[in-house]
Amino acid sequence: METEILSSDMVDARVAPKGSLEHLSQQEIAKLLDSGQGGLYRQLRNCALAVLNSGGKIDDARLIFEKYRDFDLRIVRQAWGIKLEIKNAPATAFVDGVMIRGIKEHLFAVLRDVVFISNEIVDSGRFDLGDSASITNAVFHILRNARILEPQTKPNLVVCWGGHSIQRDEYEYTKRVGYELGLRALDVCTGCGPGAMKGPMKGATIGHAKQRIANGRYLGLTEPGIIAAEPPNPIVSQLVIMPDIEKRLESFVRLGHGIVVFPGGAGTAEEILYLLGILLDPANREQPLPVVFTGPAASADYFEQIHRFVGATLGKVAQSRYQIILDDPPAVGRAMVHGLAQVREHRRRVSDSFGFNWLLKIPLDFQRPFDVTHASMSGLRLAHGRPAHELAADLRRAFSGIVAGNVKEYGINAIERLGPFELSGEPAIMEPLDQLLRSFVAQRRMKLAGAEYRPCYRLVA
Repeated sequence: METEILSSDMVDARVAPKGSLEHLSQQEIAKLLDSGQGGLYRQLRNCALAVLNSGGKIDDARLIFEKYRDFDLRIVRQAWGIKLEIKNAPATAFVDGVMIRGIKEHLFAVLRDVVFISNEIVDSGRFDLGDSASITNAVFHILRNARILEPQTKPNLVVCWGGHSIQRDEYEYTKRVGYELGLRALDVCTGCGPGAMKGPMKGATIGHAKQRIANGRYLGLTEPGIIAAEPPNPIVSQLVIMPDIEKRLESFVRLGHGIVVFPGGAGTAEEILYLLGILLDPANREQPLPVVFTGPAASADYFEQIHRFVGATLGKVAQSRYQIILDDPPAVGRAMVHGLAQVREHRRRVSDSFGFNWLLKIPLDFQRPFDVTHASMSGLRLAHGRPAHELAADLRRAFSGIVAGNVKEYGINAIERLGPFELSGEPAIMEPLDQLLRSFVAQRRMKLAGAEYRPCYRLVA
């Protein structure tokens, strides 16, 4: 690798791929470097910058892109393959002029997924992305291409959700839980970013090391809209860039055999509502999936607020689909082991794959990408009188919009132009929603750092 250190903050480099995508066609290169309509340059550049900025303390995508506005990359064709030519890259991605190996792997995972999704999923005509079964098939092919679906895998993958902006004691707790999972030979999958996405992986590495497990997996799933605000943490051993948040969420629930939820903010609430909405669908009544909400003792109020909100909006049946374990990492580990045994027996009985849950029904309402605009946010039906899983779908979209307004470039720009998103609904839903969001703001769960939080939403009863 050739590098030139421009300053303490910026580096120029040429990087060669290793293990995948040593060759690209002329058409692929042209599309990757096309910044016009239909081109992939902007997406490739933004995702690559996010990977190189791993460990950054800013979670506002627009501020990150402004800080590194001179960052650029080009694909250089050589006789023996290709190289990425990088200009003005964050210096933290290099050690003594050499790119950190894990960051290099993540960088070419970005290139792999951007090329595959464009060529094989979007442009090939093989997938009808308006059809539920076809969307699931597309998710499967993306994960298979990324070599996430291992043959003869055992059901030991625990998905961990939680906020990127959490307190120090909560972060330390996520490491303790990850350690207990690692001691029990369980692998970890997260959204790949900092905070509650990094802690369980960090703890699991120690648990795996003590058990002499050399092939522990630390899967990270992200998507272009969120990757800048939540760049992949360095422990992620396998990174996948999904096309959008909906396919990312579907990947979590089809890959995972159990789910642990740590404290978080709007993004974590979105994940909880997505999960509960699917589990509340009558077609999934018999699907075993252990779900544990957990945190240190100091997080008791947070989980009480979440539990109260779920009860007020989705009812007691939704509350019965998870258990809350406070300040007891070994109990979380035991709960997962017990639950995974049930998952294993169920998958055997119904002849479903251990590696990808084909028989879990995910309605199209949970699969369609939600275009976050002021009109779409104000049009959400936040009212009772319909099946709980349908209400959960719109509540999930509401939180998805709040995440966009908090940290995604297009959402921040929309708020600046037109003001806060408006959410309206019946008081029986809007009041607990208001209480939950106020608690997130008071506990500083909306942003990593900076000035006082300015809500990107307005609630109207």
